[in-house]
Amino acid sequence: MSAPDYPDEPDRAPGCPAPRETYELYGHEAAERAFAEAQTSGHLHHAWLICGPRGIGKATLAYRMARRVLGAKPDPTHGVLGTDPADPTSMRIAAMSHGDLMVLRRPFDEKRKRWRAEITVEEARRMGGLFHTRAGEGGWRVCIIDAADELNLNAANAILKMLEEPPDQAMVILVAHAPGRLPATIRSRCRRLDLRPLSTELTTKITIAQGASKDEAALASKLAAGSPGRALAMVSADGAALWREIDQLVTQGPRAGQGAAHGLVRRLALAKAAPQRGLFFELLAMRLEQQIRLSAGSGQITGIEPWFILRDELNTLAVDMERLYLDPAQVIHNAIQKTWRTVSSHPLRTQET
Repeated sequence: MSAPDYPDEPDRAPGCPAPRETYELYGHEAAERAFAEAQTSGHLHHAWLICGPRGIGKATLAYRMARRVLGAKPDPTHGVLGTDPADPTSMRIAAMSHGDLMVLRRPFDEKRKRWRAEITVEEARRMGGLFHTRAGEGGWRVCIIDAADELNLNAANAILKMLEEPPDQAMVILVAHAPGRLPATIRSRCRRLDLRPLSTELTTKITIAQGASKDEAALASKLAAGSPGRALAMVSADGAALWREIDQLVTQGPRAGQGAAHGLVRRLALAKAAPQRGLFFELLAMRLEQQIRLSAGSGQITGIEPWFILRDELNTLAVDMERLYLDPAQVIHNAIQKTWRTVSSHPLRTQET
């Protein structure tokens, strides 16, 4: 299999190296040791569920596990599950040309020139082609699903059939940002590895190592809540400037002015602004949660519920924008107006970032 000739990939955060090309992983040694011990024992489970927030290294861990299972030369200088980047197996996995590895992810919509919002049943059924044939190199066959919570219902049912009757030397590694969205029947058949957010200090260090300035890395890491991937995406998309705009819209409400809102809407509606649109909704949700925490901490419990409702409504808007191919300009304008209505009706104390 060859890597798709698209300008981007659905499992690659803006500003981040592709997980299949990443050989370092920080802060998740316990999960790596759990997998290494299972492999050493000779009793590897056939399905692993890697859970945690976006951007903390779940896909990177999945590829590290796949390299070890498929026989890449171990290299402890790259961590517990480290492998030699120059090993032929590592190089073929990085090139997506290893015959015993399959990656299931959201397919590309050629008509709309964008990644689809979910993993379809047609994609899921491809796994049968891998597991119903003999391994090309006489060993294991591995399928990475990134992200498993993007499987639609029919695709999830197709995956479940394989998990119920796994063939010998076949492994499925499921990456999940929101494992609760997966059917319990899938979760119960997997061994789970939970990854936790990293410290702000470690996130900053990783962000600087990828080329960010100290000031950029410091602000992005503070906002990223322990997610290096999110911090790098913020740096790549000029997240500091976007955060300041969002902070103004939330703090001032309608007083920020329609001009500021319309300018932001026009900019984010451009086709090339897809990464910034996703970041806009992430940062807006974080700003609302910041307001909620501040009010709760100061004892202002009354009136917080509308802000929780607003946060959930905006999350739904963001998902529907991608899933239903809604007009980004209308969706973002709607998000701002909803925010302003809540600001006007239920003002909360402000705080400086």
